[in-house]
Amino acid sequence: MAKLLRQKDFVFFCAQNIAEFWNVATRPADRNGLGFSPEEAWREVLSIEDSLSFLPDVPAIYPAWKGIVYDYKVQGVKVYDARLVAVMNVYAVESILSFNDADFKRYDLVTALHPASLLA
Repeated sequence: MAKLLRQKDFVFFCAQNIAEFWNVATRPADRNGLGFSPEEAWREVLSIEDSLSFLPDVPAIYPAWKGIVYDYKVQGVKVYDARLVAVMNVYAVESILSFNDADFKRYDLVTALHPASLLA
């Protein structure tokens, strides 16, 4: 993200990104988390809020999400990825940066980028 910000690219986050970050950040390291204390996670959230642009939840996200889960036959925990795609679609955001870029390949509405792809 630092590279994107240095390039003056627009970088966004939504409430779901923060919720998912908090989940991973405060989960113990031995359970595939970062092991942050709530205070450490809070500081990171404040840094995210300070550095990136917030895309608030708006009513248009729900029907966009509903259409995506139906059209792409989304099941199980993949509904959360579909919601991010819906937010992006509503706000006309074309690319998502994700360590799980393969999870977004099914959606022709967005381009998924793995962070490693930006280092080359």
